[in-house]
Amino acid sequence: MDDEQSKNGIEGIIEDSVFEIGGEDQLAKLRDETRKMGDMEKDEWEKELEEKWAKVLKDTQIKVGTLLKTDSVSFLIGAGASRDAGGLLLGRIPREIEEDLLVKGITKGKVDNWIVLFYQSIKKLATNSDFVPVEDEKIVNRLNHLSKDGEIIVNYENVLSLLYGWRAALSNQNETLNITDSFLVQASAKELDDAIREAKLALACRCILPTSEIQGDPLVAHKTFFKKVLTRPLSLKRANIFTLNYDTLIEQAADSEGIVVLDGFVGTLRRIFRPECYDQDLYFPAETTEGRVHRLDRVIHLYKLHGSINWAAELANWDNPYGVYMKNESTVFDEDVLVYPTPTKCGDILGMPYSELFRRFASQVVQPQSTLFVIGYGFGDTHVNAIIRQALAVPSFTLVIVDPYAPQAKPESEHFVSRLRARKDRRVWIFSGMTLGTFAGFVKMVLPDLRDERILEEVMKTYRALKPELDAKVEGGLGDAK
Repeated sequence: MDDEQSKNGIEGIIEDSVFEIGGEDQLAKLRDETRKMGDMEKDEWEKELEEKWAKVLKDTQIKVGTLLKTDSVSFLIGAGASRDAGGLLLGRIPREIEEDLLVKGITKGKVDNWIVLFYQSIKKLATNSDFVPVEDEKIVNRLNHLSKDGEIIVNYENVLSLLYGWRAALSNQNETLNITDSFLVQASAKELDDAIREAKLALACRCILPTSEIQGDPLVAHKTFFKKVLTRPLSLKRANIFTLNYDTLIEQAADSEGIVVLDGFVGTLRRIFRPECYDQDLYFPAETTEGRVHRLDRVIHLYKLHGSINWAAELANWDNPYGVYMKNESTVFDEDVLVYPTPTKCGDILGMPYSELFRRFASQVVQPQSTLFVIGYGFGDTHVNAIIRQALAVPSFTLVIVDPYAPQAKPESEHFVSRLRARKDRRVWIFSGMTLGTFAGFVKMVLPDLRDERILEEVMKTYRALKPELDAKVEGGLGDAK
C-alpha cells in the first residue's frame, strides 16, 4: 500500500504538470515512459522517475533561460501570485469582502440603500440572477446564512466597473439614475458614490497582505523571483514588472532584498507620481574618477496598472501636476485610495496615472525580441488582453502563460487561453497544473538562475542557435507573423 501511494505521489506530480509549446505537450514522452514502469520494483522506478523528472526540469529551465536573455523581458503578475500570502481571487464575489459589506450595510436590521445598489449591480451581471438578493429581507437573510449560501459567480472588478459606469451617467449630485430592465434600478448620485466608496474600501482592506494567518515566510516566492530575474545580464534592458494587483507584496519583497524599485514616484518625504522617472537608470562610479561607471544590478521597474492600496488622489497642483501621491501608511484608507480595475471611469483610469502605465505596457511588449511572462492572471480584463493580442502581431514576440487552471482548448470556448491553444502558435508557451502552473511552483522549478554555469552554458548555446532566426523574423516584419 505504501509503495502504491508513493508511486501515485510521483506519478501524480508528473500527470499534473503541463508544459506546452504551440499546443504541443512537452511532457508527453515522460508521461508515456512513466506509465510503462508499472511492473518495476519500488526502488528502481522511484530513482528512475526522480532522475527523469530532474532532467526534464533542467531542460525546461534551459528553454526558459533563452527567453530570459531576449532583449526585452516583462512580467505581468495577477492575483494568483498573491494567493500564498492570503490574497483573494476576484473572479467571483469574495465571501470575505461580501461579509464585510453586509456587516457595514445592515444596521439593526435596516438595510442601507448603497448595499441594495451593490447587489443590483451584481444582479445585472449575474448569469443566474435569481440567486442574487436585491430585496431588503433577502439581503438580511444572506448575511445570516452567508457561510451556507453559495458564492456569487460574478467578477468583483466588473461590479466596480458597472458602478463607475452608472455614476458616470450622472453629471452632478442632484441627478438620479433610472434603469428599467428585468428590474428597476433607481439611485441618486450620492448613493452611487457611497456604493463605490464602500466596495472599493472593502477591497483595499482585504489587500493588506500578508495576512496574519500565514505560516512561515509568505514572501519567499517573491524573493526568489527577484533573485532569479536579476541574474539577467546587465547588458540587457531592465526587466519590467507589470502587476494588476493592489497589494504591496512586490514592494515588500524588494525591500527585504535591498532592491531599488523604480515605480513611477519620486520624492523623499512626499512621493508623487512623475512617470519620467521610468526613463532613468542607476549607476555607480568606479574607484577612480577616470574609470568606467557600472550599472547597479539590483533595480527593477514596477508598473501597477490598476493602482495600489498605498496610492491616493488629490487636486492637481503646481507641485503635484498629476494629483497622485503615495501614502506612507497603507493600512488606513479613505475614498481617495486609487484602486480602479477597468477603463470605464474615464476621468481616472484613462487619465493619469493609468494612461501612462498602460502606454508603457503596450510599448514594452511590442519591442523586437520581447518576451512576456503572464503569471496568475485569468485573462478577465479585455483592455489587458487587447494589448497582448497586439503584441502577438510581432513575429519575435513570445508569450509564456503560467496558470494552474489554464482551460483546455475547446472549439466552443471563448476563453483567451483556449483560443490561443487552438491557433497552435509556437510563440505561445503554457505552464499549468498545481506543480508548474502556480507562481511559487514556476519560480522554484522552472525559472532558472542564470548564475548557474551549467544552465548558462546551455542557454547561451541555444540562444546563439536561435539568434539568426529571431533577427530574420524581425527584419521580415509583420508579414511573417503566424
